[in-house]
This record gives sequence, C-alpha cells and structure tokens, in this order.
Amino acid sequence: MSRFVKRLGIVAGLVFLCTAPGLSGVERSQPRAVQHPPKPSPTVRPKRDTPAVDDFAGLKFTQEQQAKIDKIHQDIKSRMDLVQKDEKLRPEQKSGMLEGYRRIERAQIFDVLTPEQRTEVRQRVRARHAAEQEENKKHSPPK
Repeated sequence: MSRFVKRLGIVAGLVFLCTAPGLSGVERSQPRAVQHPPKPSPTVRPKRDTPAVDDFAGLKFTQEQQAKIDKIHQDIKSRMDLVQKDEKLRPEQKSGMLEGYRRIERAQIFDVLTPEQRTEVRQRVRARHAAEQEENKKHSPPK
C-alpha cells in the first residue's frame, strides 16, 4: 500500500506542476523573438571615372614570366566569368568579388616579377598615388 501512495503522490505532484506553470518556474509561453541589431549598410565606394591603370605596362618579360602571367590571366578570367554568370549574387556582391579577383591577379603577377621589376612597379604606384592625392586636394573644399 505504501508503494501505491508514493506513486500516487508523485503523479499528483507532476500533475500539479504541469497545471500551475507559475509555481514551477517553467513558462509555457512562446519564446520571444531575439532582436538582432540592424546590419550596417555596406560602404559603397564611388566608381572610378578613369580606367584601371596597368602598373605592369612597358615591362619586358621573359618567356617564362610571360607564360606564368598568361596562366594567371586565364585562371582569373575563368573565375570572373563564373561570378558574372552567377544569378544568386547581388550586383554589389558581384562587383566586390570581381574587384577582389583583380587584386589577386595583380598580386600574383607581382610575385612573378624580378626584384628590379618590382622596384619599378612600386615607384609607378607611389607616383600614381601622389598624383591622385594632389588631384583630390585640388577638388576638396578648404576647411
């Protein structure tokens, strides 16, 4: 008989806890939706009016260098074609990925260069950046 009373007490306690959620500390309401902070809008860079400058133009390449550069161009072009054809990407995603591939291409070509060629390319880039900064100073209003 005592086993029966113990079981009855346990069952009654469980029923009581299930019917009185406030007393058990367990809430049966729907979980609240978690509010996520708003995503910051991506920074959109203004498009350049001028075409990209080829910092490697005019360099004399060996046949081995030219073969490596051609392979780099082919590889990057195939990747860029895939991005262009991907309909799942938004236009800003496509342009970002394409710009990234262009940077990868320039870096890989730079790795193929001799130390002298690298020095020449660095000088061209520095000169171009200095000219761009001067141009920006002319067009920005004085503070």
